[in-house]
Amino acid sequence: MSTASSALAPHQSSHAGKYLTFFLANEEYGLKILTVHEIIGMMPVTRVPRTPDFIRGVLNLRGKVIPVVDLRIRFGMPVVETQDVCIIVVQVRGIQMGIVVDRVSEVVTVLADAIEPPPSFGFDVPTDFLLGIAKAQGRVKMLLDIDHVLTSTEIVQATEAVIDPSAASTAA
Repeated sequence: MSTASSALAPHQSSHAGKYLTFFLANEEYGLKILTVHEIIGMMPVTRVPRTPDFIRGVLNLRGKVIPVVDLRIRFGMPVVETQDVCIIVVQVRGIQMGIVVDRVSEVVTVLADAIEPPPSFGFDVPTDFLLGIAKAQGRVKMLLDIDHVLTSTEIVQATEAVIDPSAASTAA
């Protein structure tokens, strides 16, 4: 029994810490607080042609143009605009971008013993974007690895939406 506990300990302890929690549909997710720059209300987003549907476009955040990703679309959920919809500005592999979420909940401290490793659903269902599943305050929260929510190719597409002036001027 202690062998199984010690096998999970490295996974659990490496992901313990403070998380900003938010909702998509009725599911609660968490992002490591150190990846979060700020939370802003929904702002006008300029659609960029020939980008994937989950890339909403770009927005001007105090003079800096950043890509905006809709997590509902990225996770295959139906698009529903709610009154509380907002953008969490995060750092993804060194790139600042916004992610659209239904609503922000709170900052919680997740202890190591409250984190389970992501379940395996088989070969065809990737879970590398999950750091783990947290059990906190009587609820289950999916802890996201924001660096793996998008593939490398998708991150390149998002950054190209920002740096390609012809695409940006076409969308304006």
